[in-house]
Amino acid sequence: MKSQQRGVSFIGILFVGGVLACGAILAAQVLPTLLEFQAVSQAANKASVGTTVPEVRSIFDKAGQIDDIRSISGKDLDVTKEGDKTVVSFAYTREIHMAGPAYLLLKYSGRSK
Repeated sequence: MKSQQRGVSFIGILFVGGVLACGAILAAQVLPTLLEFQAVSQAANKASVGTTVPEVRSIFDKAGQIDDIRSISGKDLDVTKEGDKTVVSFAYTREIHMAGPAYLLLKYSGRSK
């Protein structure tokens, strides 16, 4: 009686390993942008305690220097009032080069609480 072989072939292992490696490289490039987005959100929340637009932008820029925020600055913020509360909103994009002419475009937007 012939026994039937079971398992994954070497080519299958190489293919799965290649897909996992590409996913890991992509995740390693996206993770810093997610961390920066969290820093921007926290800086916007800190800046919302300001009462005037220049004060809000100044607070955001100071927090941005501490957290090393490079994608957006205080002049890019949209500062509005909702009742007696200052609301700071922002939107920006990040491009990650993948290969050749291919880029991954990440669009981030948010507002203070």
